[in-house]
Amino acid sequence: MSVRKVKKILISQPKPVDNKSPYYEIADKFQVEVEFRPFIKVERVSVKEFRQQRINILDFTAIIFTSRTAVDNFFSLCEELRITIPDTMKYFCISERVALYLQKYIVYRKRKIFFSPTGKMEGLSNAFAKHAKEKFLLPVPEEHNGEVTRFLDEKKVDYTESVMYRTVSNDYEEGEELDCDMIIFFSPSGVASLFKNFPDFKQGDMAIGCFGNTTAKAVREAGLRLDCEAPLPGVPSMAAALELFLKENQKKHAQKKE
Repeated sequence: MSVRKVKKILISQPKPVDNKSPYYEIADKFQVEVEFRPFIKVERVSVKEFRQQRINILDFTAIIFTSRTAVDNFFSLCEELRITIPDTMKYFCISERVALYLQKYIVYRKRKIFFSPTGKMEGLSNAFAKHAKEKFLLPVPEEHNGEVTRFLDEKKVDYTESVMYRTVSNDYEEGEELDCDMIIFFSPSGVASLFKNFPDFKQGDMAIGCFGNTTAKAVREAGLRLDCEAPLPGVPSMAAALELFLKENQKKHAQKKE
């Protein structure tokens, strides 16, 4: 089935706080409307759920952070538990971006913070080797792929995993409809949320775009047609893929009119 002319695109991500986004530029260039609305949201576990894990945060001498979301939920939990993290606590972060984000919660220059220069856990190998005697706490989401834990097991790091947050469906109001010509997904959870909110969803001539291999797999496994995908050779970003798609989409519909 051919795709209808795309006039309105639903981008399943939160609206940018500063109104700066390549999607706005694309919208202007191709005279289309973009709406930001996440299909999923992150929810912290309750204090009761955390206590059921029988973990005492102050028993640990170091924390491993794999994302800014993990940072937010860890400190949110500490605040509700009225736990003051000691100045001696060490922080091991998957990237410099995550490490710098710690400034939101701690005095950065006074703490022992290590980060991977590669954005992958392997980049912390030397730091883990130098601090082998530390007792590490690893905040994780409810569903995770185990890649980080496999690496830590391999390096014989003394760590304890703690589920501190989960991804849940960001529900639509009852009776609300999908008012768009194209949806762009960024995670398999987003695809699952679509069918939770709209169990009878039929794609028809609506366009579907997505970013990431696991998301593409989820789209296809859901029986949907994938019309726009990134990253692919020559299109490293979703914005680049969308621009190419819209160019082709508008060209086809212009030819139909002739």
